[in-house]
Amino acid sequence: MTPVSFTCIIIGVLLNACAQLLLKAGVNAVGQFDITAANILPVGFKIATQLPIIGGLALYVVSVVVWIVGLLRVDVSIAYPMLSLGYVVNAFAAWYLFGEVLSAQRLVGIGIILIGVAVLARG
Repeated sequence: MTPVSFTCIIIGVLLNACAQLLLKAGVNAVGQFDITAANILPVGFKIATQLPIIGGLALYVVSVVVWIVGLLRVDVSIAYPMLSLGYVVNAFAAWYLFGEVLSAQRLVGIGIILIGVAVLARG
């Protein structure tokens, strides 16, 4: 994998991860709610107008464009597993930003993901 190809893939992964974090921030701002026929439109409107939600969706669009450029240069059998790096980024970002728990079991899983990505990147 060339440096340019690797950069495209990593930027796509990071944009996707950031989009996920923005979506989480947006729904956190809305708060817990029940989905009922009576409140689906007001809650849907409230969600759709949250700036973090809008930003997250916009980042998804940009990440898809960058991802397509990456797929032009890298085999999908290598590129697609690299998306799992997003799990690693989001686990640490969610711990830092949202106070989510990083248990020993999650850290072991993150380690396994990193080993898998390293094996794939070398092959």
